[in-house]
Amino acid sequence: MSSPASAARGSLSGSASAAPDPYMPGAGTTAYRVERYELDLDYRVASNRLSGRAVLHGVAQVPTSAIVLDLVGLRATKVQLNGGKTVRFSQRAEQLVVAAPGQLAAGEPFTLDIRYGGSPSPRRGLWGEVGWEELTDGVLVAGQPNGAPSWFPCNDHPRDKASYRFTVTTDANYRAVCNGVLQSRTTRSSRETWTYEQAEPMPAYLATVQIGRYSLLELDTGRHPAQVPQLVAAPPALAGQARTGLALQPAMMRTFSSCFGPYPFTGYTVVVTGDELEIPLEAQGMSILGPNHLNADWESQRLIAHELAHQWFGNSLTAASWQDIWLHEGFACYAEWIWSEEAGVMPVAARAGAAWRRLKAEAQDLLVGDPGPEHMFDDRVYKRGALAVHAVRVAVGDLAFFALLQEWTSAHRHGSVSTHDFIMAVDRATAIDTEALLHPWLYEEVLPPLPAG
Repeated sequence: MSSPASAARGSLSGSASAAPDPYMPGAGTTAYRVERYELDLDYRVASNRLSGRAVLHGVAQVPTSAIVLDLVGLRATKVQLNGGKTVRFSQRAEQLVVAAPGQLAAGEPFTLDIRYGGSPSPRRGLWGEVGWEELTDGVLVAGQPNGAPSWFPCNDHPRDKASYRFTVTTDANYRAVCNGVLQSRTTRSSRETWTYEQAEPMPAYLATVQIGRYSLLELDTGRHPAQVPQLVAAPPALAGQARTGLALQPAMMRTFSSCFGPYPFTGYTVVVTGDELEIPLEAQGMSILGPNHLNADWESQRLIAHELAHQWFGNSLTAASWQDIWLHEGFACYAEWIWSEEAGVMPVAARAGAAWRRLKAEAQDLLVGDPGPEHMFDDRVYKRGALAVHAVRVAVGDLAFFALLQEWTSAHRHGSVSTHDFIMAVDRATAIDTEALLHPWLYEEVLPPLPAG
């Protein structure tokens, strides 16, 4: 739990740490960056057996004699560096350490070819179970915040963005759904292979593979110029429910494209699992819902809107440090409120007022701009983060506010951002004292007055 001392340390004018991320001290490194992952996976559903090959194309950022990767619950069997002979490696609980003959110089590119395998399972931590998870009939991957190493070796730092190619071979009659654009599907005997290309850079935690007995349908987007293909992968028995439950999603896409700027990827896929899920999940270019999230009520529809909004805030624009997760959740929560008004459910101001009153009645002992790892998914980060966004809107007016959001998403498209970056963006676009406005919302425990305007 954050303390008044951490409140004093929090600053709107500081830059993101060059860490390993302070919220995930055992994960990720800035000693190198990965430019591309090429993952070749062979998975057998009945036995939960994964055989993998991961080729990583990276660049050293500092001189180093070892490349440290995150890998949990799976065993590496062979590692090659730069296409040469097998190199030495060691593995401890959560890391794979590859010895580089000699030393890699800063700026030197390298290629790692890693063979690995085992029976993947979720990773347990402060946020419950994350990562590779077996469904009743298939697989779900929930990577946020540190589940990626449960299924492939990676540099699990939110700022380390790379392109990906996924090649997944699994049992016939199962569909593998990954980030990006489907390049090919081939069938051989009782096995099928699916290849996807994810060209836009993404951090490892947003990479995903979903496997199930899914059929694919396309939502009617009305040929609107702001639309991109919107696909749904669902069990055939849930296809009708999925189409009905997601009927408003194309309108959400139009609304958010108008407010936030063009949708940042080539398409959007919703996977509907056969199992009910506690919460929906987001990945780059994709969301994963349970059948219990497909109702017509506001609770279901706000979650659909929330996950869609993350494609702008969280996926295209990714916080450089988990400390700034309010830049994901506060903005996605505010997008819910925007959709509420557009859909005629409740105006934004009323949503803001209701959220403020709930927060006023709760403990005020959390810093939204530095909640601490154990509280980074606390609902107060979402709601008070959204109120911080609303405070900016009230202060600058609608015209300047939406112009600001479009400039923000355009300037940092497919990049990494910090609270400092947002403060600077507001300062450049408006005449307000942004730090004075946002400091109480982000770095003071006491709830500021409700923005009125």
